[in-house]
Amino acid sequence: MGLLRLALTHPSVAHEQGTVVQHNQRLEFLGDAVLQLILTRVLYERFPGVSEGPLTKARAQLVNRRALAEQGLRLGLGEHLVLSRGEELNRGRERPSTLADTFEALVGAIFLDQGFEHAESFILSQFKDVFGELAEIPNLDNPKGELQEMLQANSPESPRYQLVGVTGPDHDRVFECAVFYRGQEYGRGSGKSKKEAESGAACNAMAALRERSEQ
Repeated sequence: MGLLRLALTHPSVAHEQGTVVQHNQRLEFLGDAVLQLILTRVLYERFPGVSEGPLTKARAQLVNRRALAEQGLRLGLGEHLVLSRGEELNRGRERPSTLADTFEALVGAIFLDQGFEHAESFILSQFKDVFGELAEIPNLDNPKGELQEMLQANSPESPRYQLVGVTGPDHDRVFECAVFYRGQEYGRGSGKSKKEAESGAACNAMAALRERSEQ
């Protein structure tokens, strides 16, 4: 099976046929990593004075399900999807999560077929309008407060932060913290201080929550 057709083959095909049929989930996994790397580098180079937390939030906004679904819709990927009969009847070609996954799979296919530079060129061309609007990244003055507000919309319990590791020599230590809510870990962050690590954990937790809500 060619890489392009593989990128467009939905997992429902294998489930419907009950046989071993290759589909796009592995390419989706690869494409997600390629997207993250390329967009992270763009943000890192464009905003040299911005810390990890705001950069993490900006990246999450670029690669969330809604944003990637819009990319897939703009490319018309839904029209070319290989779907099961059931998925077709349930309007799978229009489903945002399917379009987002297919876009990631397409990135993975381009990376395997043509290499990193071509994948980078494709991604930058697709996101050029978004980058044009991204003149600045809002400074997160209180990511822990923002996370608490988000979580307490469903429960009055507060998130709990825990130091999970310290590395490096005494003069250059790196702290790693995790944030827990109702017994479940929601995100981790690192920094030169415990406060910075907790802020990073809060930012990553918010990015994960937004991603989950859009699936």
